[in-house]
Amino acid sequence: MMKLTQHDTNEVQRPRFGTAHVWVESPLQLLSAVETHAAGLLGTDIRIIPRHGMPLEATTEAMLRHAPAGVQFEPAARKPPQPKSAAERYVTGDAYSGKIQRALLAGVRAKEIVIIDDGMATLALIKQLISADPTPLVRARTKNSAARTAMGLAAWHRLRQLAREDRLLIVSALYVDLESRQRMADLGIKFAQHKFEWLATQPVAEKFTEPTLLIGSAMVADNLIHEQPYLQWIEEIAVEGPVAYFPHRRETPELLAKISTIDQVVLKEHTIPIEMRLRVLRPGQEIRALPSTVIPSLRLLLGPDSRFLYPQAVPDDWWTASTPIELREHLSSSLKV
Repeated sequence: MMKLTQHDTNEVQRPRFGTAHVWVESPLQLLSAVETHAAGLLGTDIRIIPRHGMPLEATTEAMLRHAPAGVQFEPAARKPPQPKSAAERYVTGDAYSGKIQRALLAGVRAKEIVIIDDGMATLALIKQLISADPTPLVRARTKNSAARTAMGLAAWHRLRQLAREDRLLIVSALYVDLESRQRMADLGIKFAQHKFEWLATQPVAEKFTEPTLLIGSAMVADNLIHEQPYLQWIEEIAVEGPVAYFPHRRETPELLAKISTIDQVVLKEHTIPIEMRLRVLRPGQEIRALPSTVIPSLRLLLGPDSRFLYPQAVPDDWWTASTPIELREHLSSSLKV
């Protein structure tokens, strides 16, 4: 079962009842929703509504075969749901989403707002919420208008208000230091931590034969690092032997076309979350990756085999001039053991 932090044991009660409306915008958020429900934190039934246009079909299909009782998948929608009852929970993985912020500011009637894991973004959110200085909840990698920044600031105040009302729960698999957890508790933010306990009980979906499993990065597509050193890095890895390359969902077709021409690189189709695909290694296999959420996640899932996970720090000359120092440091923090 999910581990509750020492500050939250008396606040996050199990079992829970009722229905939760879950809005997901990525495969990892979908996996996080099922993990949180399996731990008994979302009630007896959850209705998962994927955001229209997100590549979630493969993950949904995989979940349908093994999802715990009470999971119901709804058709994709363009807008988050509005729960009809004040007793229901409202669940999201992305507090930076403009759609979610509009819903929260409009006044969600749900008894509790639950923010499920969205990887490193969840850690950034916690850091901002516990800050003494009001901080706009906007994405660091994008340019935001004055209006968008104002809405992000209003969302910060709204979440802090929900915490004071004992209505905010954050759930993550990633490590949150004791000082931050104490600050969360002082503000009224409930917190629960999981280690992919539900996923660990499921059959392994795929097995790969290539000795090197390379996890693709969205940093080129997001204009955070330069393309050429990234391609050169892949080429250097492929010199050592066959490489299975797992694209990130935001990598462009143009970049993937260039990667596919590199000798000994086998491009894999983007399907389900990496956490579901690479949680078991064959003898002699290793995983390579740049800083990202999957590094701490796979360390949890691989257990002793995590010693075969080799994250690569981003050299200074890879970063583009437009990438803020704060964002570089945040992404690089995923490398810490």
